[in-house]
Amino acid sequence: MDLENQARIIDFTEKYGNENLIVVIGGGEAEASGLAAETVSTGDPTFAGPLAGVPLGLKAYHIFELKDLVDAAVYDEQISMMEMVLDVDAIVKEVQTYRK
Repeated sequence: MDLENQARIIDFTEKYGNENLIVVIGGGEAEASGLAAETVSTGDPTFAGPLAGVPLGLKAYHIFELKDLVDAAVYDEQISMMEMVLDVDAIVKEVQTYRK
């Protein structure tokens, strides 16, 4: 997760409170998606950004987990193709790790 997005997440958390936010991840690789989920929950593990050592406790979900909550036509147009080529189970499992 880039430094600018980390700063935005801090700002949103300060403005709305972590209990009122979730993070939706759209990464195409399990490790990168897990790193993003870890960053917003327990802090940036690379210690390279504004969230280094800052455990916000935010819950992160991959967009694949929210399929039933997204308009079917939008999901089909924007995301469904990726389900066919990515390891959805591995990505979801990795992101879920940081919500437990």
